[in-house]
Amino acid sequence: MIPNDPMILLSYINTKLRDFYPDLDALCDDLEIDRSALVEKLKSIDYEYSKELNRFI
Repeated sequence: MIPNDPMILLSYINTKLRDFYPDLDALCDDLEIDRSALVEKLKSIDYEYSKELNRFI
């Protein structure tokens, strides 16, 4: 289960991306997360996914 709080979710997702996944699609597929819902939730706190950096910034 992933964190519900957006700030904790941001830290959790960026850590997973850094340590285990080559991109957001791989993370979402492996953890069975709805990519668009995740992106929208983090966008609500002004973070967007950077493919080049493989993290939300």
